[in-house]
Amino acid sequence: MRQIFALLLLAALPAAMAQLPLRDGEAFTFKISWAILPGAGEIKVSAATDRSGPAPRLVVSTTTRTRGLARVLLPFDAQADSFFDQGSGRLIALTESSEQRNKQAAHSVTFDYPAAQALYTRTQPTEQTRPLALPAGDPVDLITCLVQTRLWTLQPGQQQDALVLFDSDFYELTIHATRYEEVRTPLGTFQTLVLEPRMEKTPPKGMFKNGSTVRVWISQDERRLPVKFEVEFKIGTGVATLARYDAPPAAPTKDAQNPRP
Repeated sequence: MRQIFALLLLAALPAAMAQLPLRDGEAFTFKISWAILPGAGEIKVSAATDRSGPAPRLVVSTTTRTRGLARVLLPFDAQADSFFDQGSGRLIALTESSEQRNKQAAHSVTFDYPAAQALYTRTQPTEQTRPLALPAGDPVDLITCLVQTRLWTLQPGQQQDALVLFDSDFYELTIHATRYEEVRTPLGTFQTLVLEPRMEKTPPKGMFKNGSTVRVWISQDERRLPVKFEVEFKIGTGVATLARYDAPPAAPTKDAQNPRP
């Protein structure tokens, strides 16, 4: 069960300018079910602009925690923050931390695109910083990648590449649009496009080598919400269903920006 929450937490486009996965003030709250535990946990993904540095950054924060009986069996809390340059849309740094019972883990990654490398630092337990070779593309974590697919315009039978970072490993994935499907959620019933990441360009590793399957359901209305995603293992399937959506604040109108005297 520990793997499902870690993988649901972990979660770009190879273009001249990457697309930001969320907008300032936007948030998604997912309820997790696992096997016979319908209220196993919660994932919240939210975005806010950070203006404390020399240039504004969009911070996409993902929090994950078990709830109810699942928390009794497996207390788990995790936090991930991805920092995106608002000019290029690229991920420039991320931090991830988790706590399971008395075991804690934390690391950070910074990205140097001109040098084609990333610097990985494990802060708990402490390890020496080490460079990672950066494949072509714009990396994101898995959850951000799944949310970001809402910006794509795929149809069944089409595909698009993505670069995903799991801890210190890069996964070159191909996202396949497989079919349309109706999905019922606490927010209503949606017509969705089902997308499935597969590892085809390089030898499968990690969860993909072990036969796991990841899917995301994107609503086909104007909001294009990620209404559900799941990670399927041989021992069971973890499903995250969208239970709440907070839209970004509406941009002020021209009259509001320049009120008449």
